[in-house]
Amino acid sequence: MSPMKRFFYDLLKGSRSRPIGIDIGRDCVRMIQLSCVDEIIRVEGAEQETLSAEPAPGSPGYREALVQVIGNMFSRGRFIGREVISCLPGDSLKIKSLRLDSTEAERIDELLYGDVAQRFGLDPDKDEIRYCIAGSVYQGGEMKNEVIFFGMNRSYLGEHISLLEEAGLDPVAVDAMPIALFRSFQRTLRRQEDREVVSVLVNLGVQFTTVIIGKGATIALVKQIPQGESQLTGNVAEKLGLPHAEVVQLCSKLREPGTETADSFTRRSVMAAMSQTIENLAREISLCFKYYAVTFRGERPSEVVFAGGNLYERALMESLQRQLNMEIHVAEPLRGFDLSRVSFDRRPNPQMCEWAVAVGLALKGWKISGLQQLESAECAVKV
Repeated sequence: MSPMKRFFYDLLKGSRSRPIGIDIGRDCVRMIQLSCVDEIIRVEGAEQETLSAEPAPGSPGYREALVQVIGNMFSRGRFIGREVISCLPGDSLKIKSLRLDSTEAERIDELLYGDVAQRFGLDPDKDEIRYCIAGSVYQGGEMKNEVIFFGMNRSYLGEHISLLEEAGLDPVAVDAMPIALFRSFQRTLRRQEDREVVSVLVNLGVQFTTVIIGKGATIALVKQIPQGESQLTGNVAEKLGLPHAEVVQLCSKLREPGTETADSFTRRSVMAAMSQTIENLAREISLCFKYYAVTFRGERPSEVVFAGGNLYERALMESLQRQLNMEIHVAEPLRGFDLSRVSFDRRPNPQMCEWAVAVGLALKGWKISGLQQLESAECAVKV
């Protein structure tokens, strides 16, 4: 097995300690390590640190600064071992839902590693290509396979792995962010009737908003929308004539408890500046629902769960609720966990939805009730 491909295998069996889930975002890094005794999940250690705006990603000095941040977080955390599971940022992945004529595994491999890869500018000999089967669909009376395609540049993957190693960590797996996000939610699907529930997860990231639609433990659709928090804050900066750094501080202040009614003019101005982008996001997310309904002829989603973001999810959820008329929730990835060994600042966001991806990474490979079905499904991802 090549050194690169080993990172896509489940290497957790036999490990005395569970690997740390590390979510490296554009503006923040989060690390969390879990343990499980008698199906009670305990947080053994957790650290997060906001990244400075300078140096910016891709600029000189950024990599060195990021390595130092990660190394410092590991040093002050109460982590056991150095093994980590991470994921690549959304802008490094090519994700697309495809409909293939064949339902045969060998033929699917041939199609994805041939014409499809070339269509996305990928070379199977130089790039990493993965897929998961979303399900069988009928088109014109014929049975076809709906497949979710994941592609990434292998050199970028190598740089990501070496960055973690430079920080003194031992990366044992690299996951796709949407899979990790869905895993953090799927652990709650313990009842038999939950396996038939159609759920929608929306992760509001800095640059991308990711929409995931799943039925029970099966992911049916993944869509990345190239709009996120950076565009929302950019709208405010342009509308109010403020530098971006001041907008970030302003939004952070408006998120503080007890400010709901304070400075109502400023709050209305911020919401007005973001309104068009929020409406665009709501429209794009609603199109995902329509695609799912037409493709799988399935039930209407019963709920929408949001993760990521801080200030904006309320306005975005209200907009979605007006358009979709369905139940809206904020993700609670740490609900039911034993948090006695860690101290979280829950004032900005009591639900702590921003931890969803890191928790999903830390749960990879677990064989506990509510996760087995998804891990079995992940075996369809070609390695």
